[in-house]
Amino acid sequence: AALALIAGAVSTGIALQVRAANDKFTFPDSFDKGVQYLTVDKPNKQVHVFYAPHAAIEAAKSGKPLPEGTVITGVHYNAKLDKDGNPEKDANGRFIKADLRQFAVMRKEKGWGAEYPAEKRNGEWEYRIFTKDHAWNDKVQAGVCLDCHLPKASQDFVWSYDDLKKAK
Repeated sequence: AALALIAGAVSTGIALQVRAANDKFTFPDSFDKGVQYLTVDKPNKQVHVFYAPHAAIEAAKSGKPLPEGTVITGVHYNAKLDKDGNPEKDANGRFIKADLRQFAVMRKEKGWGAEYPAEKRNGEWEYRIFTKDHAWNDKVQAGVCLDCHLPKASQDFVWSYDDLKKAK
């Protein structure tokens, strides 16, 4: 009984710790004050536009991990479709953005991610999907993002690390 009580207290403490981190992860209202460093036409007929702070770009250009407090925001749009359901393209051959879908945000803070098992942990990064209305979409489980970014451990878990280096 004593072990069950201790286990319950430990799991409650962990749950509170995880909850506290989640509560601190709010929509990054000033993401667009950073640098728009990448736009990607996706095969799923979407356009993703990425923003990062200047400090993250400078760190990447120096080959360093991104600093604590870094927030990378991907703004996802549906592509404008023609009558046949194919993406319309602009004069440069890029998809034309239509309606806003969602925001994919990754944020790095000291001590974050500690609650994940070692084989899933992405350093001190956390990930959230926010709706077009800036509400946290808690239907998207963190494991999806963790699994996707894990192969990029050598680039601080950032798929677009090399693109950060090219940003102006």
